[in-house]
Amino acid sequence: MRNIKFKNIVLLIILGLGISNFKNDNYVPDEVTAIKIAEAVWLPLYGKSIYESLPFEAYLDGDTVWQVSGSMPQSYWEINKNGDSIIHITVGGVPYMSLRKDNGQILEVGHSK
Repeated sequence: MRNIKFKNIVLLIILGLGISNFKNDNYVPDEVTAIKIAEAVWLPLYGKSIYESLPFEAYLDGDTVWQVSGSMPQSYWEINKNGDSIIHITVGGVPYMSLRKDNGQILEVGHSK
């Protein structure tokens, strides 16, 4: 019985060493993954108001850092039923984040004004 436990412990140590040495340089492989990570961080920080900045956009800066941000709604004007012009001006900001492609490390997170 003691011999079986010892073998199991040795096996777990060997497996653990193999897992800890696994290296993947592509933890955030694409813009979809970068956006999902950003959304998961932004939601507890800024609440559901982040969805006012849809669509979220991501691009790879220098093949190493993902830059993710929300989109600012466009300002526009309209003419109401009385023939008056009404201008709708967008104010505020959008959430943004920078994270490393190779390990997912968050370098910067914030919200523009």
